[in-house]
Amino acid sequence: MIITDVKATPLIVPYKEPYYWAQGVMHGAGVLLVEIKTDSGLIGYGESISTPSPQGVLAFINEASKFLIGENPFHISKIMEKVYHALFKARGTCSSPRFGAQVMAGLEMALWDIVGKAYECPVNHFFGGAVRDEISYFGFPQGKSPKEIATNAKTFSEKGHDVIYIKVGTGVKNDIEIIKAVRLAIGPNKRLRVDPNEHWDTFEMRQILPEVVDCNIECIEQPTHCESISALRQARNQCSIPIAADQLVFTPQDCFDVCKEEAADLIVLGLHETGGLNKFVTCGRIAETARININIHGLYETGITTCAANQVASVLPNLDDGNQFMNHFLEWDIIDNSILDLKNGKMAVLSGSGLGFEINHENVNKAHELYLASIL
Repeated sequence: MIITDVKATPLIVPYKEPYYWAQGVMHGAGVLLVEIKTDSGLIGYGESISTPSPQGVLAFINEASKFLIGENPFHISKIMEKVYHALFKARGTCSSPRFGAQVMAGLEMALWDIVGKAYECPVNHFFGGAVRDEISYFGFPQGKSPKEIATNAKTFSEKGHDVIYIKVGTGVKNDIEIIKAVRLAIGPNKRLRVDPNEHWDTFEMRQILPEVVDCNIECIEQPTHCESISALRQARNQCSIPIAADQLVFTPQDCFDVCKEEAADLIVLGLHETGGLNKFVTCGRIAETARININIHGLYETGITTCAANQVASVLPNLDDGNQFMNHFLEWDIIDNSILDLKNGKMAVLSGSGLGFEINHENVNKAHELYLASIL
């Protein structure tokens, strides 16, 4: 079997409501749908997030496609190394693992989709097989004000989510109000996690945490700047609340360094940071040796990424029980997303061939039209 064609299509899938976080507001998921065709007729699908520029990421994927045509799709590690070398190392850019991962994630997902379909089994079989039957996700409330966030948090609590995760980092006073309002809304027994998205330094943490000590925060995700392990380690050493590393970790080397430096109690990681499934699992194994759990990270993605993450998360013994689920933000999806339904905050490990989903071509066309309308 050889690869005969690679195609990437820019899409925008709208959100039901605006998505608020410390860095701004998002109104939809901008992705590039990656299709890899083979001479056997099998087609693999993946996706790469298209920020900051769909045209820019598309140009890199189109360049990468030149190095896939004629290759055996089963030789995934070889192909990914070839692409990374050609696009970055060979042209003097040298080390670009973070942006390179964003470009390559969709290609690697599509290759694994082909392999699973060829053997008519889920992709998790190639990583040792699933060690669990279901994956747990946190409730992720949204809103513009503390009151709106708290109201939404109560809804997630009532739907059976054990962990409630909220975005903060919008100012000391507002963060305190959000945390208190959410704790009041969800009651004393639900587990509460907060994510300042790099907007809390140690000074702000000392201002905020004493004011919310009775709110029983379970974990603080990436409070400090993403380029400093020492800053995160300092925050962990000075704080009695467990600290999670997020934007700090992309590569297996990053994961090793965070574990070695004892900078975090939890590592939050997704396929668009690692560049696909292989390195996600590698990071998971590194963290496992340090007795640190991995939490699935979500970005501006569709159900394709959710399915791919489901495959590899299912094989990790050290998977956290409060993972990020972005699909409920989507107004509609580009796959048949009935397989992604949550029951009491949990999703079954997927059992379909490949990454486990079927493409909804009608919705793909609709999402491409929305992209085209956005650039007029």
